[in-house]
Amino acid sequence: MKSFQLSKLYIPFTYKMMIPYMALVLLTDVLVGYISYTMLVQSRTEMAETNIRTALEQTRNNIVYQMDEIERISSTLFSSLTFQNALQNTGEPLEMMLKMKDDIIPQMRAPLQLYGNNIRLAVYTVDEKLYEVPGDDMDKPIQRKDYYVLSVHQIENTDWFKSLQASNQDNLWIQLASDRKLENVSHFRKLVSSSGIASVIGYVRVTARFDELLGNFDTFPIDQGISLRLLNTQSGEVMYTRGLTSDQSKSSSYLSVRENIPGTPFVIETLVPHAYLNKDASRMQKVIFAVCLISFLVMVFIGYIVARLSGKKMKRIVTLVRSFQEGNFHKRIGFTGNDEFVHIANSFNQMATSIQELIKNVYVQGIQKKQAELDVLQAQISPHFLYNTLSTIGSLANLGETDKVTAMVQGLSKFYRLTLNGGNVYITLEKELEQVKTYLDIQRVKYADTFEVYYDIEPDILQTPMIKLILQPFVENIFKHAWFGKRIAIRITGRRLGDRIELKIIDTGIGMRPDTLKKMLSNTSLPVPAPAGQTDKVEEAKSDKYGLKNVEERIKLRYGTDFGIQIGSHYGAGTTVQIILPVESAEMREDAEGAWL
Repeated sequence: MKSFQLSKLYIPFTYKMMIPYMALVLLTDVLVGYISYTMLVQSRTEMAETNIRTALEQTRNNIVYQMDEIERISSTLFSSLTFQNALQNTGEPLEMMLKMKDDIIPQMRAPLQLYGNNIRLAVYTVDEKLYEVPGDDMDKPIQRKDYYVLSVHQIENTDWFKSLQASNQDNLWIQLASDRKLENVSHFRKLVSSSGIASVIGYVRVTARFDELLGNFDTFPIDQGISLRLLNTQSGEVMYTRGLTSDQSKSSSYLSVRENIPGTPFVIETLVPHAYLNKDASRMQKVIFAVCLISFLVMVFIGYIVARLSGKKMKRIVTLVRSFQEGNFHKRIGFTGNDEFVHIANSFNQMATSIQELIKNVYVQGIQKKQAELDVLQAQISPHFLYNTLSTIGSLANLGETDKVTAMVQGLSKFYRLTLNGGNVYITLEKELEQVKTYLDIQRVKYADTFEVYYDIEPDILQTPMIKLILQPFVENIFKHAWFGKRIAIRITGRRLGDRIELKIIDTGIGMRPDTLKKMLSNTSLPVPAPAGQTDKVEEAKSDKYGLKNVEERIKLRYGTDFGIQIGSHYGAGTTVQIILPVESAEMREDAEGAWL
């Protein structure tokens, strides 16, 4: 049979499974999803960046157009001979007033009407005789188109004017006075006389708002994190900011797009957060994730179907293993073919056969040996009780106490009938107490009414099964060693503690010293040589000690090391023996049922 199986084609189990296929499909799915998402993000970023650059170019063109218009206004005034002559007029006040009305103000108002946004046009004259035309407060925001004719004395002591004079700068864009606070910018130039010797006859200042120069901000959604600012590359100053903080400008999570303004040191810069660039891609990311998830779930379903079809043999093996765990060693596995499952099945069947043989050769023999040990221990309980009782019966017979002899013989007969218990190991607590009472009845014949016994047993534990001869050895030990004085009291209690039963034998005897108690409980103490003339007493003490250890060993052998006896004693005050037993077990129920049939 073995050679026939080996001659078949060997098909490894791994090739029958679809795990490599599932792993390959899953890896492909993840790779395609990742590449798709990466390309989408890159495409969206490039598209958004193109849109931002286009919008920024439009903004640059708008501000260049606006600034050109403003420079044209100042150039018109600079090249107008009429305007120059009016500024240099030195006639009578009436004539100067007419010049102001006819030649200066009209030439200032005309370009203001043509310009689309609100601006301020100020002319600072060197001629002190000209009348001044004050407009709105220059320290307040520009609300309308306004013009001013002022004396140069109003600015000649300012820091910015002194700086311009010292640097001999002219025809430039700059923030003057309150421009920075109001987010304005001014075009400033000298007015030079073109007749005779060239001399400065005044200054022209055209002031505009940055937000109007930059135009519409709809293409720069500030609420989505996009920021716009105007920089002066010469001074490194930020002249205008919209939707931006200094911390954000240093962040690496922003895309910076710049456009230079021709003819000026100004640069328009836009900072675009990467979150804005990827906002559409995030939506597609969810779509790609959903597609990948659906694909993954489909693959899981396919894997489940494949695993179910190919895992039937494994399920049979697991079922048989669980059956073995529950103690059923009779089932076998039969597979056809020549793969790993067949080899596992053959090994499993051989193991099952070996286990059955081991159970027969080891376990059953161990049980029999355990029972034999219990029987031997049972047979050794209280041999001196029988000897002493027979000796007492012989003494009473010699004295002619026939009634007492009859009572003791009847009690002894009942005691050993209960002890034998039909050959059964277990006895109910009620029968155990009856055996103790029989023993006490025998002792009562010998000691009359010199002792009292009290019982405090919970009724619901009286039918609890237990191994026999548990209580009697401790009661017998009271009469041998605890008695002093004329009377002694004995109390036997029993109660249930959860899944355990606690039994106590309490006496009011002389008790034991700590060293005596320690020697009694010791499992390794050596026999003590008997003093001369006291060999019988020593042998009796050794027998009593052996009887107590015998009960302890029987309890642990039957129930386990969690159960047993504890002895507490105070010299001169009495002794208490505590016995802890389980409520019941499957083995106890079987033995008890056999005992009660």
